[in-house]
Amino acid sequence: MAKYEGVTAAVRKMPYGIQQPAVSGQLLQLEKSLGVKLFNRRPFSLTQAGDELYDYVYPFFSRLGDMEARLKGEESRHLRIAASASVLRHHLPELLADLRDQVPGLRLTLRDAEPSDIQDLLVRQQADLAVSVIHSRLSDGLKSLQLMRLPLALLLPSRHKAKKWDDLLVQDGGELRASIPLVGLPANEEVMQVFQKGIDARGLSWPVAVEVDSLEVVKQFVRCGFGAGITVNIPGAQLPKGVKAIALDDFPALEIGIVYQGQLKPVAELFMEAAQDRARFIVSGDATRG
Repeated sequence: MAKYEGVTAAVRKMPYGIQQPAVSGQLLQLEKSLGVKLFNRRPFSLTQAGDELYDYVYPFFSRLGDMEARLKGEESRHLRIAASASVLRHHLPELLADLRDQVPGLRLTLRDAEPSDIQDLLVRQQADLAVSVIHSRLSDGLKSLQLMRLPLALLLPSRHKAKKWDDLLVQDGGELRASIPLVGLPANEEVMQVFQKGIDARGLSWPVAVEVDSLEVVKQFVRCGFGAGITVNIPGAQLPKGVKAIALDDFPALEIGIVYQGQLKPVAELFMEAAQDRARFIVSGDATRG
């Protein structure tokens, strides 16, 4: 107001919608709170108290434009990604190295997250996007872009004799059942729901005997001999020592992609384009390109 010498002129210059009566009311409230008159209305002029207040606050407000530009510039180069530990370890480093060459000053925040946590992180805006299993039902406002379809696999201790899926099945009283306990995620996880579809199609019942909360933990319990474990066959991911995998290629596949909310900022759009390119190389069997 002091800068533009009047309430009416100041309101016209404000970049957000506010009416003159509201501004006048706030000024009256400020004068009442301070117990002093800050300006004369007609013609407009600051009082001595108004001059003192103006000189005090001017250095701060005069630099707001520069600070806004600085913050916007930093945020435009900040990308927050949520993904599983396997994706973070095996697929994001090279992809993000290429992105860094395109975006000087790129700042990254990478969060190791299970598929069950992804939607909540996005809704609470703790991640710009996530590389994850695409759930059949997304929360309102979330969108997805499919990158690839990945087959499921069964993990077994290396010493186990089975070499294919059928080797694990036995006849029991005229019914077909699995000969080994199952280690898996909770039933509401997409991985387990996809696996269950394959089991149902074969008329089998194979309940989870050891329920854990992550695919990494599945591997460790299989290694220690607790049973067969459900996992996703991710190209490039290595199994821990003492564990082998049996592909379940004839089971339904898992959809992997990018999940996000609202309009992506440019750096996130660049990442999405790079992720699509990376996915094509992985699917073609050239995941280790330099």
